[in-house]
Amino acid sequence: MATTTPIDTPPAPPTPRTRPRSTGRAGDKIFLGLSRGSGILLLVIMASIAVFLSYRAVLAISKDEGNFLTTFDWNPAGDPPVFGIAVLLFGTVVSSVIAMIIAVPVAVGIALFISHYAPRKLAAPLAYVVDLLAAVPSIVYGIWGALVLVPYLEGLNLWLDQFFGWTYIFEKTEVGVARSLFTVGVLLAIMILPIVTSVSREVFLQVPKMNEEAALALGATRWEVIRLSVLPFGRSGVISASMLGLGRALGETMAVATVLSPSFLISLHVLNPGGGTFAQNIAAKFDEADAFGRDALIASGLVLFILTLLVNGAARLIIARRKEYSGANA
Repeated sequence: MATTTPIDTPPAPPTPRTRPRSTGRAGDKIFLGLSRGSGILLLVIMASIAVFLSYRAVLAISKDEGNFLTTFDWNPAGDPPVFGIAVLLFGTVVSSVIAMIIAVPVAVGIALFISHYAPRKLAAPLAYVVDLLAAVPSIVYGIWGALVLVPYLEGLNLWLDQFFGWTYIFEKTEVGVARSLFTVGVLLAIMILPIVTSVSREVFLQVPKMNEEAALALGATRWEVIRLSVLPFGRSGVISASMLGLGRALGETMAVATVLSPSFLISLHVLNPGGGTFAQNIAAKFDEADAFGRDALIASGLVLFILTLLVNGAARLIIARRKEYSGANA
């Protein structure tokens, strides 16, 4: 008769010692409540700002005898009151576009140099200096712009007028100091440069090293690695950094008010003195305005508020459409 040997059953693995589930659940509930409350509070604050601006704007626009969107004058104290935002909207958009055209390519170049080209001993101090520039108050930039930038841009304006005056945009038709929208754009570019550079640098440093090493192993040059691996991965981050800088450029007040010679005229000659922006006009006229004049200024602030929301919404749409290139799925 055949004998069977008993099969040894392995012992059951020891159960890991875990925290009581009640403690974890309580912590999760507290964190969930704090996160949800913070989000709701932010929405309430934004809604409160929008309601306040809309209410005061309606009070002013209802008594405006001009077209609020197309009038080239700002005289809410007149009889009848006439004011509009055409010049302010034009100046804000033009100066911000000039700032973005100048600042974004330079900022991306600096970020790439710090993250992928500069030696480590040089990259750390250079990054510290760039971050330090972001902490300089705007009034300091304004004083520097008025005392240093404006006089030195006279020669650049003459050079642009001489060689690029045929473009009509850089044609200088009025004699005067360089207190123009172009000067404001250059100053804003210097101000937003540290913000765009810092965010872009941090994004470029998050590129997976395996992607870069694989490209190098296939014989790619450093620039090909950046073009094929770094820039596609950091594209959404650069867009976000640019929109963050654009937000500061749109709402910059004291620096613009110190440099610009305000006038309510629209001219495509960006080198001519004059122009205006929303923030500069509010800062210049708020103290001397009466109650109705302040409502008019608040109405212009509502337009700036809406413009900022539209810019951020457009940035979110761009990032969502290019999500497959942003490295989010890596």
